Amino acid sequence: MKHHLKRQLRRLATERPYQIIAGSAAALVLASGTGAALAATDDAPVRQENTASVADLGARLGDTASRSEARIAVPAPSTSPSATPSASPRPSASASAKAADPDTTRTAKPKPPSSRTLDYDYQAQTTYYYCGPAAVRNALSANGIERSQDTLAVALGTTEMGTNSAEDTTRVLNQQVKGNPYRTRMIPGSATRAQIDQLQADVVRAVSNGRAVVSNIVGDATDTNGGWHSFPGGHYIAVVGYKNDGRTVRIADSADPSLPSYWVSTIDLANWMATRGYSA
Repeated sequence: MKHHLKRQLRRLATERPYQIIAGSAAALVLASGTGAALAATDDAPVRQENTASVADLGARLGDTASRSEARIAVPAPSTSPSATPSASPRPSASASAKAADPDTTRTAKPKPPSSRTLDYDYQAQTTYYYCGPAAVRNALSANGIERSQDTLAVALGTTEMGTNSAEDTTRVLNQQVKGNPYRTRMIPGSATRAQIDQLQADVVRAVSNGRAVVSNIVGDATDTNGGWHSFPGGHYIAVVGYKNDGRTVRIADSADPSLPSYWVSTIDLANWMATRGYSA
């Protein structure tokens, strides 16, 4: 019995570390039980409940070790905040809607060309006082609109005294062109820097959109080729093109069919319209 107990203890000593503690406890129980059995052989019968076989105890210890091993092999889930993967932020519904809706995406307007001249059908004025109807008629031809000077003279209220003002040309142009795109700009005195810049912007915008400008001028001006143009009683002309980003403009002039068009600087045109105005 003693030799068998020693072999059992040596075997337990070679098992996994977590079994040594359980084996040591079992050895103590076995030792105490065996000692009690030996001590009782002379005086009293052996008590059966203290003489459990080593094989049975070993089997129990094996079950305990297996369960302990199973518990050790399955780690408990970590509750550390760092163990939880961070979720990627989801875009808001409004942000997704804006990205998906092309109507909410603003695009920059294309820059106008540095120069452009409209295709138009030139016609000289048929009477000495029809410069207003002729200028409006030449401007409308750039939009493919054909009207006679007589028809436009009636609409403008033109008489032998001429056509009253740029307000009339703006009104009739808007009657003929869809969308009422024309506006009147008046230059009541000498043209200021701001009014010159406004004229340049208005000409570029109108011509870029396929519309000619009608100007009510008075006095003298010199074109870029040195030609002199004088209208002391007033006159109407059509602006049908520009170049140099609008710093120079092309004039369609109904007064002289031998010189139907020429170029003037925007500054000179603004001063030529002093006390008058234009439709753009």
